Amino acid sequence: MSKIKIFTAEHHDPWFNLATEDWLFKTFPEDHHVLFLWRNKPCIVIGRFQNPWNECNIKAMETDGVVLARRQSGGGAVYHDLGNTNFTFMSPRNEYDKDRNFGIIIKALEKFGITAEQSGRNDILVDGKKVSGSAFRMTTQRAFHHGTLLIKTDMGKLPQYLTPDKTKLQSKGVKSVASRVANLTEYASALTHDSLCDEIIATFQKTYGESCKVEDLTTERLSKIDSLYETYQLYSDWNWRFGSSPQFAHPISARFPWGGITLDIDIREGKVAGLNIFSDSLSVEFIERVQEVLPGTRYAPEDIRYTLLDGTKDLPPEIQAMAVDVAALVEKEME
Repeated sequence: MSKIKIFTAEHHDPWFNLATEDWLFKTFPEDHHVLFLWRNKPCIVIGRFQNPWNECNIKAMETDGVVLARRQSGGGAVYHDLGNTNFTFMSPRNEYDKDRNFGIIIKALEKFGITAEQSGRNDILVDGKKVSGSAFRMTTQRAFHHGTLLIKTDMGKLPQYLTPDKTKLQSKGVKSVASRVANLTEYASALTHDSLCDEIIATFQKTYGESCKVEDLTTERLSKIDSLYETYQLYSDWNWRFGSSPQFAHPISARFPWGGITLDIDIREGKVAGLNIFSDSLSVEFIERVQEVLPGTRYAPEDIRYTLLDGTKDLPPEIQAMAVDVAALVEKEME
């Protein structure tokens, strides 16, 4: 039987936790089974092939300081806060067994008098409500299974930051599926992050018939690892979180005192790749200038506003005012 390793994280930075998970996955000994337990401050974590503009209310997130993170695995968008515990199982590919992993979580929950069951490929349910969702990743030599456990998550935040699909966004990305969810404290009020982690660790060790020291991955320790810092830079970078989105189109229309306008925007790698404009405005100069300056701009309200205003600053005031109108329109449509 392979050896085991168990890690916990002292910090709650979602980008750093995802980077740590990635670093562990790439560097753990190939004959080991690994358990990593961690929590994030308020954030939305989207799947590898998802479109954040489709899944999230980015404006509300920015206002409340809720960060966006993108993981390497597939699946849907989830809200994390300190009431949510994350687990990661890593194994050699030839010894990987997701049902065994699910069994460890379910047996740990039994210690609190909670009867849970595995549902489908991804979820754990209690009384028909989802308390845990999972995603997976495999390479030729390794495999991991990570998931969430809703302990005392602020459920009121979910509808604020996770939005229904925007029908105007013609995206090829994978969309999330809504589920009925519940916190585990509804079934065991005394359950906490620490107490549940203790039971998961004990069950993990019993399952493999081995014991090991639990290693706390402190910021001080991890900051000395150059390859981990490079991975953190990747996860925190706008180009990974937004630019990795699937190609999509966003048609935007409105009517102003100066005329109607429709912008048919094609977004690739998080930037405006193409643009068709339809308008009955008398200002041909304005339309031509927008078509000229907007391609290549990051698909973010502040970037589009800057490009439109800076790109028309040499034109007459009435055209500059039109640019302000269009910038405000795009910002509103991207909320």
